Amino acid sequence: MVELVTAHTSALDRATRQAVRALLFEEFDDMAEEDWEHGLGGVHALVREDGVVIGHASVVQRRLLHAGRALRTGYVENVVVRPDRRGRGHGAALMEALEAVVRGGYELGALCAADDAAAFYAARGWQPWRGPLAALTPHGRVPTPEDEGEVFVLPGSLPEAVVLDLDGHLVCDWRDGDLW
Repeated sequence: MVELVTAHTSALDRATRQAVRALLFEEFDDMAEEDWEHGLGGVHALVREDGVVIGHASVVQRRLLHAGRALRTGYVENVVVRPDRRGRGHGAALMEALEAVVRGGYELGALCAADDAAAFYAARGWQPWRGPLAALTPHGRVPTPEDEGEVFVLPGSLPEAVVLDLDGHLVCDWRDGDLW
């Protein structure tokens, strides 16, 4: 039996957290402890098959600066589906659950897509950010051109006065590890 569950990090038991972490580290060669931690503290979507975690994604709150505003952003992290279970709609189910969270609770959704996942997100209505990217770091605002072309956004509950300029500047808040 396949089931989709959503829960805050605080509601995940230790075994579930360990299963998700193991899946991520197994599937991503460049996965680091900071990457794992980036996905904690928000809402998780899990796909389980016969009780075994086969897919995961989470959305956490971040602040992104755009057009003179700090936007409350639901940032999607740690999206994974076991390779032998891909192509069955599990990734779409994970994203549908998190997109509902973004639209209901955040002004904007954002994520950094791997090259092989960009078309998947674009087909779901996520828009590639075309403008320059930067991060607010302990050393001030630092451009992050290496991430350009990989950041996607999804309008959430933006105030009417805010118009996204996909060619404008987008600045993320500081965190250890990968900034985007």
